[in-house]
Amino acid sequence: LPEQKMDAEQYMVIGGGETMKKKNRIITTSPGDICLDIFVHVFLILVALSMLIPFMHVISKAFSADWAIISGKVGIFPVEFNCDSVKHVITSGTFWNSFGISVFVTVVGTLCNLLMSVTTAYVLSKRHLPGVKTMMVLFVFTMLFGGGMVPNYILMKKLNLLNNLAVLILPSLISVYNMIIIKSYFEGLPDSVEESARIDGAGNIKILFEIVLPMSTPVLATIALFYAVYHWNNYMGPLLYINKSTLKPLQLYLNDILLEAQDTGLDKTNDDLMNITGEGVRSATIVVSTLPILLVYPWLQKYFVKGITIGSVKG
Repeated sequence: LPEQKMDAEQYMVIGGGETMKKKNRIITTSPGDICLDIFVHVFLILVALSMLIPFMHVISKAFSADWAIISGKVGIFPVEFNCDSVKHVITSGTFWNSFGISVFVTVVGTLCNLLMSVTTAYVLSKRHLPGVKTMMVLFVFTMLFGGGMVPNYILMKKLNLLNNLAVLILPSLISVYNMIIIKSYFEGLPDSVEESARIDGAGNIKILFEIVLPMSTPVLATIALFYAVYHWNNYMGPLLYINKSTLKPLQLYLNDILLEAQDTGLDKTNDDLMNITGEGVRSATIVVSTLPILLVYPWLQKYFVKGITIGSVKG
């Protein structure tokens, strides 16, 4: 027994020593791995610059002098910094009217999209319900096949939705792709939570809005950002269905600015407009119209990756 005890102690010492050696072992990387890491980092930096430099160029034009813009000397930094173009944009009543319409459509449209997507995804996530697979096939079918531009226009005209802000919300009330992401997220939630709520007497609506949705903040924030960006940048919908100048959202206003600048240029009838160009006004309008999305995104960024990765675990 003493000999066995000594053997055991020696074994523990030797085993512990080997464990410490493993913990202190230096992990080396091969030259191929180092080259691959360098290539990936350089490639991603170049991709980021290819997206960032054009936007910096537009910002520089918005805050540069008239002669520098005309002579093409504006790069990624402003030349003779001034805010005349930005002042002209933010003091325009037409701009703020279009800005308000875009904000209204984005907020209301995003809320309606989330409501429809969440309720539909919650039903389709219950695989035990009869007909769920058939409904899922029908939804996926709409992702692959559509009526087209002309039938959609005729349908909106028959429904008397032309020159109506509802036409910018109702046709895109639900995105099947976003709904499937939410559905996959719901399927990953533990069933025991809902079972406990049903035992306490909670109904489907109460379970969805008071239990499931608070547990689904990451995916909801991600999908809300998707919908908000879509509504804010929507151009084809207003171009097809909106003709009244008082109902044009910001994207159509930007298009009108571009066309007017190309055809006639700015009408410089007072001293305030003598130091700005059409190119500067266009750049300033783009910068001001992009700010809302840029301000909202940092608040949702922490949910962005988490919502996508968790929602895509189950297919």
